[in-house]
Amino acid sequence: MRCIEWSGRAALLGLLLMMMTSCMSSGGKGSVVSPSRPVVVPEHAPAQSKAAAAAAAAPTVALPAPRAMRSWDDVRVQAAQRIVSANPQGTYMGEVPEALLAIPVLEIELNGDGSVRRILVLRQPRQAHDTIQIAADAVRRAAPFGDVSRLPRPWKFVETFLFDDDRRFKPRTLD
Repeated sequence: MRCIEWSGRAALLGLLLMMMTSCMSSGGKGSVVSPSRPVVVPEHAPAQSKAAAAAAAAPTVALPAPRAMRSWDDVRVQAAQRIVSANPQGTYMGEVPEALLAIPVLEIELNGDGSVRRILVLRQPRQAHDTIQIAADAVRRAAPFGDVSRLPRPWKFVETFLFDDDRRFKPRTLD
């Protein structure tokens, strides 16, 4: 009886190992790479694609002064609007396509005056890694986001960027 019990456990263990090996060798196609610890996006990383280079070379847009904000919801909406306004060539405002190229998620940490302190990558897309830098650069062009010193700490918010095949994005907050 013990022999049968042991062989059942061995078969289960073998099946589990085969499944794990299969997932690792296939690269987990269709899955998302999510770092165990958030990755800080450097402020002046080199452009990795023609789209990133074009976005970096785009003329800067003069933005109006940020409005006063009473809540973190106000901050997120105003930040998304400023990101779109500061990056007119790199954004779209229509319907989100069913199949997206990439969906990076960034955590934007602010200083009390609304300037960007640092940007962390909470979710990396498996493909089109250059979209992370495009999104981070777009956030920096749109800053400052207004005085947040009267809001509760921590002074940070999360934005999801929905990239289409042309490497144009739409902030999820505005969808």
